[in-house]
Amino acid sequence: MAAHKPVEWVQAVVNRFDEQLPIKAGQQNTHTKVSTEHNKECLINISKYKFSLVISGLTNILKNVNNMRIFGETAEKNLYLSQLIILDTLEKCLAGQPKDTMRLDETMLVKQLLPEICHFIHTYREGNQHAAELRNSASGVLFSLSCNNFNAVFSRISTRLQELTVCSEDNADVHDIELLQYISVDCSKLKRLLQETVFKFKALKKVAQLAVINSLEKAFWNWVENYPDEFTKLYQTPQTDMADCAEKLFDLVDGFAESTKRKAAVWPLQIILLVLCPEIIQDIAKDVVEETKMNKKLFLDNLRKALAGHSGSRQLTESAAIACVKLCKASTYINWEDNSVIFLLVQSMVVDLKNLLFNPSKPFSRGNQNADVDLMIDCLVSCFRINPHNNQHFKICLAQNSPSTFHYVLVNSLHRIITNSALDWWPRIDAVYCHSMELRSMFSETLHKAIQGCGAHPAIRMTPSLTFKEKMTSLKFKEKPTDLETRSYKFLLLSLVKLIHADPKLLLCNPRKQGPETQGSTAELITGLVQLVPQSSMPDIAQEAMEALLVLHQLDSIDLWNPDAPIETFWEISSQMLFYICKKLTSHQMLSSTEILKWLREILICRNKFLLKNKQSDRSSCHFLFLYDVSGGGTSQISLDHEEMIRCAPGATLRKGKGNSSMESTAGCSGTPICRQAQTKLEVALYMFLWSPDIEAVLVAMSCFRHLCEEADIRCGVDEVSVHNFLPNYNTFMEFASVSNMMSTGRAALQKRVMALLRRIEHPTAGNTEAWEDTHAKWEQATKLILNYPKTKMEDGQVAESLHKTIVKRRMSHVSGGGSIDLSDTDSLQEWINMTGFLCALGGVCLQHRSSAGLATYSPPMGPVSERKGSMISMVSTEGNTETPVSKFIDRLLTLMVCNHEKVGLQIRTNIKDLVGLELSPALYPMLFNKLKNTISKFFDSQGQVLLTETNTQFVEQTIAIMKNLLDNHTEGSSEHLGQASIETMMLNLVRYVRVLGNLVHAIQIKTKLCQLVEVMMERRDDLSFCQEMKFRNKMVEYLTDWVMGTSNQATDEDVKCLTRDLDQASMEAVVSLLAGLPLQPEEGDGVELMEAKSQLFLKYFTLFMNLLNDCSEVEDESAQTGGRKRGMSRRLASLRHCTVLAMSNLLNANVDSGLMHSIGLGYHKDLQTRATFMEVLTKILQQGTEFDTLAETVLADRFERLVELVTMMGDQGELPIAMALANVVPCSQWDELARVLVTLFDSRHLLYQLLWNMFSKEVELADSMQTLFRGNSLASKIMTFCFKVYGATYLQKLLEPLLRTVITSSEWQHVSFEVDPTRLEPTESLEENQRSLLQMTEKFFHAIINSSSEFPPQLRSVCHCLYQATCHSLLNKATVKEKKENKKSVVSQRFPQNSIGAVGSAMFLRFINPAIVSPYEAGILDKKPPPRIERGLKLMSKILQSIANHVLFTKEEHMRPFNDFVKSNFDAARRFFLDIASDCPASDTVNHSLSFISDGNVLALHRLLWNNQEKIGQYLSSNRKSSLFQGP
Repeated sequence: MAAHKPVEWVQAVVNRFDEQLPIKAGQQNTHTKVSTEHNKECLINISKYKFSLVISGLTNILKNVNNMRIFGETAEKNLYLSQLIILDTLEKCLAGQPKDTMRLDETMLVKQLLPEICHFIHTYREGNQHAAELRNSASGVLFSLSCNNFNAVFSRISTRLQELTVCSEDNADVHDIELLQYISVDCSKLKRLLQETVFKFKALKKVAQLAVINSLEKAFWNWVENYPDEFTKLYQTPQTDMADCAEKLFDLVDGFAESTKRKAAVWPLQIILLVLCPEIIQDIAKDVVEETKMNKKLFLDNLRKALAGHSGSRQLTESAAIACVKLCKASTYINWEDNSVIFLLVQSMVVDLKNLLFNPSKPFSRGNQNADVDLMIDCLVSCFRINPHNNQHFKICLAQNSPSTFHYVLVNSLHRIITNSALDWWPRIDAVYCHSMELRSMFSETLHKAIQGCGAHPAIRMTPSLTFKEKMTSLKFKEKPTDLETRSYKFLLLSLVKLIHADPKLLLCNPRKQGPETQGSTAELITGLVQLVPQSSMPDIAQEAMEALLVLHQLDSIDLWNPDAPIETFWEISSQMLFYICKKLTSHQMLSSTEILKWLREILICRNKFLLKNKQSDRSSCHFLFLYDVSGGGTSQISLDHEEMIRCAPGATLRKGKGNSSMESTAGCSGTPICRQAQTKLEVALYMFLWSPDIEAVLVAMSCFRHLCEEADIRCGVDEVSVHNFLPNYNTFMEFASVSNMMSTGRAALQKRVMALLRRIEHPTAGNTEAWEDTHAKWEQATKLILNYPKTKMEDGQVAESLHKTIVKRRMSHVSGGGSIDLSDTDSLQEWINMTGFLCALGGVCLQHRSSAGLATYSPPMGPVSERKGSMISMVSTEGNTETPVSKFIDRLLTLMVCNHEKVGLQIRTNIKDLVGLELSPALYPMLFNKLKNTISKFFDSQGQVLLTETNTQFVEQTIAIMKNLLDNHTEGSSEHLGQASIETMMLNLVRYVRVLGNLVHAIQIKTKLCQLVEVMMERRDDLSFCQEMKFRNKMVEYLTDWVMGTSNQATDEDVKCLTRDLDQASMEAVVSLLAGLPLQPEEGDGVELMEAKSQLFLKYFTLFMNLLNDCSEVEDESAQTGGRKRGMSRRLASLRHCTVLAMSNLLNANVDSGLMHSIGLGYHKDLQTRATFMEVLTKILQQGTEFDTLAETVLADRFERLVELVTMMGDQGELPIAMALANVVPCSQWDELARVLVTLFDSRHLLYQLLWNMFSKEVELADSMQTLFRGNSLASKIMTFCFKVYGATYLQKLLEPLLRTVITSSEWQHVSFEVDPTRLEPTESLEENQRSLLQMTEKFFHAIINSSSEFPPQLRSVCHCLYQATCHSLLNKATVKEKKENKKSVVSQRFPQNSIGAVGSAMFLRFINPAIVSPYEAGILDKKPPPRIERGLKLMSKILQSIANHVLFTKEEHMRPFNDFVKSNFDAARRFFLDIASDCPASDTVNHSLSFISDGNVLALHRLLWNNQEKIGQYLSSNRKSSLFQGP
C-alpha cells in the first residue's frame, strides 16, 4: 500500500497515531506507551519523505485536540499527555525537515501550524501544573520550525511590528513579538532582527518597545547558547554591520530610557548590545573617549554606581545586578586572549556583584524567587568559569547557616557546570572536588528533613528556622511553615540527587581519607539514595535517585567507593542496597514496582560487569558465603560452620558500612552475611513478580534470572567450583531468562509457561521457600477478601475504596492489608489466579524443603519417618502434617473446589480445577490423593450410606475432572510421584457415590466423566500403585457394568438418548481397560464353589455384553427401517459394538478356564450374527495370544515373586549382578526410591547383609581418603541413611529423649548459655562458664551414647559390622600382594591415619546420631523445637562429638580449640564403643526383619526401574562380562 497509494497509507498511519492518543484511548499502560512510541517513530521516519502529509496530519490532530471539551481530572491529564505527544512528534519531524521543502509547504506551516503553536505560548497560565511543560514543548516546536522556515516566522513578527506602529496603545497585541524569545537565531538572523528593530523602534508604542527590549535579549542568548562559535568569532574578527546595528539600537534604547523605571528595564539589553560592539568596548576603556561614545561610558559608570548601591534607587541596583550578570555570562563565551578589555570590565564589577547577590545577612530579592535563583546561578557559574580558584562565594553557599536558597543555587550551579561544558577554556568540575564532604553533609541533612517533613503528621508543630523567614514574607498567600520548609527541602534534595547523577565523583571523592572512613561515607550516601527509591510522595526524586544509584554502580564509580578495599566494600554496600530494595518490593511498598524492577535489572548488569572486571581480585573476598549447602567432601566441622554462616537473621535492615580494610582476612569479612540475605531476598522478589498480572513485570523478572546466572558463572569461574553450588536451580533460571526473550501470545500463555518452569525447580532454597510462604500469606488474605466481597467493601466505607482505586488498583496484594477489593477490576482476580498457579507449581519444592528442614548440615537428610518423601513408610502416611503451610494450602484449595460465591464462584471453581489438574507439582500428588480420599470418605455415614448433597456432588464432579487432567497430563516427573499414594479407595468411593445420583442429565454426564477417568487411570497403571489391584479392578468392573444399558432403552428424548449412549460407550471403554489381563475374583467362595462362582460371574458379564451387541443390532435395524438413522448415532453404535467385542475378548482371554465352556457354544448358534460375533472374539483372542497356564488366582503374586528373585539373585562369590547393575545405571534423581526398594526387598529375603556388603565395598573402593568416605550423595550413603532411619528410630527416641528433656526442662539448665564464640557472646555472659556448661552437657550425652551398646539395634549392628568388614576388605584389596604378606594392619594404617573402625564411627555420628541431636523436633524425638539457646548448644555439642568420632582435633575454629583436650581424652572410649557395635554380626534368624512384607508399591517401583533402564542394565552386564573374560580367573 505504501508504494501504490502513499497518500492513503500516510493518512492511515496518522489516523492510527490519532486513535491511540490518551485523550481517545484512555489512560496509558505499558503496552499503549510502547505502541504510541512506535507510531511516533514511524511518523518521524515517514516525514523525511512525505513531510507535508505528516505535518498537515499532525497539525489537524493538534487543532482537533485543542478544541475538545473535557471534564474531570483524568480527562485533563489525558489531554495534556496527548498534546505533549503531538508537540514532541512535531518537533522531531520539523528537526528532520528535508532541505528541498517547497514554498507551498512553508506557507502551509505558517498558516496552519504556527497559530496552533503560538496558542500554547500565548495562553500560558501561571500556576497551571501542565502549562509550563506545554509551553516548553511548544517553544521547542517553534525553534525547530524556525530553523528551516525562518522567513515565515520572521514575516509574522515583522508584520506584527508594523501593525504596532499604527495601533493605539490600548489595543497593542505584543504576543507575536514574544516569539523572538523562542526562535532559532544565528548571526545573520540576529542582524536581520536588529535591523528590523532599529528601523521600526521609534514608531512603536511604549508597550511594544518594552516587549521588543525584553524579547531581543532572549534572542541574543538563543544565539550565543546555540551558536557559541559564532559569538566567539565576533571577538576574533569584529563585524562592522553587526556592531553598527547594535550601536544604533543602543542609542535608540538609551533615548527611550528617560526615567528610572525605563532605565531599569533597558539596562540588561544595553549591556548585551554593548557586548556586540567589541571595538566600542576597547574605545571607551581609554582615557579619552569620543563624543559619540560618551553615552556608552556614562552607561557603564551608572552601572557601577548602582551596583555599589550609590544610585539611590533599589530598582536600578537590581537592574544593574542583572546587567552585570549578563556581562559576566557573555564574557565566559570569549577567550581571554581575544579581548582582555572585557575581562577587565568584568573584574571591575564582579566583587560588588557577588557582595550584592551572596550576602547571607541580606539576601538579594526582587519579589520573584525563581528569577532571583536563576540570576544567582548564572552569576555563580560565570564566576567559576572566569576564575575557578576564587571560590569564596562557594564557601558562603556551602555554609550550614546560609539560607537554603544559597544551597539550592550552589547545587544547581554545580550541575550546570558539569552538564554544560561546550567551550574548551571552561574549567571542569574537578576544582570543586575538595568540597565533597560538605556536599555529602548537605545531602544527608536535607534528606533527613525532607523525609521527616513527608512523614510528619499535620498536627505536629515544627519551629521554622530563620533560613526560611525571608521566603515566607515573599509569598502572596499564607502557608504552614512546615509545609513550606518541606517543599523547599524537596527541591534542594532533587537538585542534589541530580548532581550525584551528573557526576558521582563529586560526592564520592574522599581526599586524604582512610579506607574505613571512605567506605562509611559511601555507604551513607548510597543508603540515603536507596531510602528515596520507595518514596511515593516524592516520585520525581525517587526516579532521579534510581538514576543516581545506577550511575554509582558504573565501573568507574564503584572503584571510588573505597579504593583501599573495593571488593569487600562492593559486596557490603551493594548487597545492603539490594536487600533493602527487594524487601520493599516483596512487601509491595512501591507503586511503580515494574519500573523499579527494570532499574534493578540494570543494577544487576552493572554488578556483573564489576565482578567480571575484578574476578581475579575476588578470590580474596568472602565468596564462600554464597555457596548453597552442597553435600560431600570435607569434615563435618566445615559443614556445620557453613550452615551457621549462610543462615541469616530475618528482618535485617539496610545499615551503614563499617569500613572493611584491605587487610581483613576472609574470615573477618564482617559484612558478608548480608550478601547471602540479599541474594535470597532478590530471589524472593523475582519469584513473586512471576505471578504479577502485568505481563511486562513478569517478563522483566524472568530476564533478571539471567543476571543471577551470570553472577554465578563469574563466581564459579573464580572459585573453580560448580555453578550449582552458587545457584542450585541454575538450569531452570536460564530457561526463565530465555523465555523472557520470546514474544508471548498473551497473559494466559505466559503464565502457563511460567508454571511449567516452576515445576522444574528441583532444589529447595531459602529464596524459593520464602517466596512460596510470602505468596501463600498474601493468597490467603486475598482469598478471604474475595469470599467476603462485597460485604468487606461496604463495611470499610469510602476511604478504603478510594484508596484502592487511586493507589493500588492493579495490585491486589497491596489491598490485602487494607480490607478492600474490587472484583470489577479483572487484574485483581487475575492476580489471585496467578498466585494460585504459582503456589501449585512451586509447592513441591517447598514440601521437599519441609521434609529436609534443619538438616542442611548432613547429607542425605535425616528427619522424622513421617516426612520422608518418597519412602516406603511415607506411602502409608503421606496425608501430611496439617500444620504445614503446603498442607493448609491444599486444604484451602479443596474447599474452593466448591466455592459458591455469587459473583466469582464459577471462575474460582473453574480455575482451581484447571490449576490443580494441570499445574500442580507432581511432588504434591500423594498429599492431594490422600486429602481427596479423606474428604470423599466423609460423604458416607457409618453404615456406608451415601450422604447425597449438592455440595458433595459438586466436589465429586470437580475431583473427577482434576484426576482426569492430572493423569492425562503427563507432567515431567509425574511417574515418580503417582505411585506414592494409592488411589484405590478414592476411586471406589467416587463410583459408589456417583452410582446413587440417578438418571438425570447431569448425573449421566458425571458418570460418563468418571468412566473416562477410569480409562485414563488404567493407561497410567504402571505409574500408579495398588494395594489389591485384582480385587479393586474386579470391583470396578462390577460397578461400571451396572451402567451399561441402564437407561438407554428407556430414554425418550433424543438428547438424553445420545447422552446415555455416550455413557454406554464410556463405560465399555473403561471396562475394556479394566478387563485386560484380569482374572475374575468372585466376592466369596473357595474350592469348587469358587470356580463355580467365577464361572457364574463370567456368564453374567458375557451375557451382558451379548445383550449389548444385540441391542446395537436392533437399534441399527430400526433406524434403517424408519429411514431416520442419523450419521452420528450410527458412528456411536459402531464404536460401541467394537468396544463390546474387545471387552468380550479381554474377558475370555484372561479367564479361558472358566469362560470357554460358556462361550464355545456361540460358535454353533443358529443366529448368523451371533456366530460372527464369536468368531470376531476368537480372532481377537488369538491375536492377543492367550496363555492357559497363567490364569491362576495367584498369577500376579507369582510374577512379583519371580521379579524379586531375579533382583536378589546372588552369584558364587556373593555378588549381586542385577542389583549392582541397577545401582550403576539408575539416574541419581531416583536413588532415594531405589534405596528404599532394595533395602525392603533384600531384608524380606534375609539378604540385607549381602546387599550392604556389595554396596559398601564399592563405596570404599571409590573413596580417595577417610574424609571423603560416605560424605557424598552416593547410593551407598542413601542406603545407609535409610537403614539408620528405619531400624534406629526407637533406639534414638529411647536414648536421646530423656537427655534432651532434662536439658530443656531442668532448673539447673534453665539460664545456662552454651555460646563459646567470643564474637557472638552477650555482654553479660562469661566465656569460661559457657565452655564449662557445654563440656558438662557434651560429657553427659557422650557417656550415655557409649554406654548404650547393649541397646543398639541388631539390624544396625549388622550395618556397622558390614561397613567395618567392607572397609577392611576393600582397603586390603587395594594394597599390593607383598604389602599384604608383610603387614596387613600397616596397609590400613598407611591408607588411613585411623584404622577402618573410624569409618564406622564417623558415618554413624554423621548420618545417624548428630542429625537427631541437632534437629530433635524434625527427627520426631521432641514434640516442639528447643529454644534457640539450647539449639545452639546442641549444634556446638554435635561438633565436638563428630570430632571424637572422626578422631581429629579442632584446628580451623579458634573458639573450639579449648575442647581439644576433651576430644583427645575420649578417642579410646569412642573406639571401644565402635568396636563393640561393629565387631560381630547377629545371626540372621535372631534379627527381627521388620520389612518382611513387600507392598505392591515397592514391587511396582522395582518393575518400573527395571523397565525404564533395561537397555542400560543389559549393556552394563555385557561390559562386565567382557571385562571379567579379559581379566581371566
